[in-house]
Amino acid sequence: MCGVSSATLRAWERRYGVPSPARTASAYRLYSEDDVAVIKKMRDYVNGGVAAAEAARMVLETAAAHAPAPAGGGDAFAEASERIVGAVLRFDPDGLEAEVNRALSLGPAVTIFERALGPALERVGDLWHEGKITVAQEHLASQVLGATLLHFLRLAQPGEGGRRALLAAFAEEDHVLGLFGVGLRFCSWGFRSIVLGPRTPPAAIARAVEALAPDVVGLTVTVPPPPPRARELVDAYADACRDAVWIVGGAGAEALRPFLEARGGLVASTEITAARAQVESALHARRRRKDAG
Repeated sequence: MCGVSSATLRAWERRYGVPSPARTASAYRLYSEDDVAVIKKMRDYVNGGVAAAEAARMVLETAAAHAPAPAGGGDAFAEASERIVGAVLRFDPDGLEAEVNRALSLGPAVTIFERALGPALERVGDLWHEGKITVAQEHLASQVLGATLLHFLRLAQPGEGGRRALLAAFAEEDHVLGLFGVGLRFCSWGFRSIVLGPRTPPAAIARAVEALAPDVVGLTVTVPPPPPRARELVDAYADACRDAVWIVGGAGAEALRPFLEARGGLVASTEITAARAQVESALHARRRRKDAG
């Protein structure tokens, strides 16, 4: 129908999330008319000389702009997020699974995370801090949403041989689900994302950098440690990252800015386009230093 080989379709889906077909219980892909339209648009861009990664970005942005709205109007992603939070409040595991699965039909993985699953996670975290839900409810949400995000990340990974992003949480930091969302963004920028998880000390980062030679190391911190410990950790992470570009995000990153910038680290912008520009600019500067050296 589209004049695109099955191997190319699989590669586009794996690397860029284009298309993102539904699946049967046996994992067979089910391509909708919308999927076919997306594939044809991607094909036309690539045949016209646009790089596949850039073509995928253009297709995904168009799909996000034309995402289906609820029958009564409004934002389909926001309503999906509200339904997910509602299932958590009701402590309804089956309902939560159903609402998450329902959200998967709304568009590309990155868009689903940024506009539905990510906001739901933030709201659940706020409710827990406010004492309005229990630890058990928060853990239920983390388990279900975390499994979905991990699945998204596996599908979105580009092929071997490209750039790599190593992602982890600061030592003593337990909140890591947002890292999967960061990983999805890096995948959409052409990086293979490797997520290490919570409470990753500098020594573990150093070993991973030595073994994997990532281009970028991304760290997250929600609650910054006190100044003496903060400086100590930042210095240790800076040493562990060696010559890799390293960037820190999360609610606690801004408080660490003086220490990070003193050691060549970046504080991630909260605006996605700006964050990408930070990373690409730092990588370009690193290449120039290597070429000059």
